[in-house]
Amino acid sequence: MALREVTDGEFEAEVLGSSVPVLVDFWAPWCGPCRALAPVLEELAAERDGELVVAKVNIDDNPDAPNRYGVRGIPTLLLFRGGELLGERVGGATKSVLDAWIGDLLA
Repeated sequence: MALREVTDGEFEAEVLGSSVPVLVDFWAPWCGPCRALAPVLEELAAERDGELVVAKVNIDDNPDAPNRYGVRGIPTLLLFRGGELLGERVGGATKSVLDAWIGDLLA
């Protein structure tokens, strides 16, 4: 599954109500590290299709969700399962680092 754009209005249903874990990428188009992280997240979304959803929230267009979770820097990744926040990472990372982080949190 490709990356999904999620709005503030969809956050509750698409992220918190998801039957599979959701990795949320809080980003903005003007953020260089966010753009660098995008292809890594696309690969993760493809490799973990069916077991993980990767959602992107543009903080410029959707301020409510980042405010709710105290997002102060971007990119910020939050991992949710069953509506519960499992973990948070701020800044860029390699695919192997993110894959291991996700694996540890979901184990």
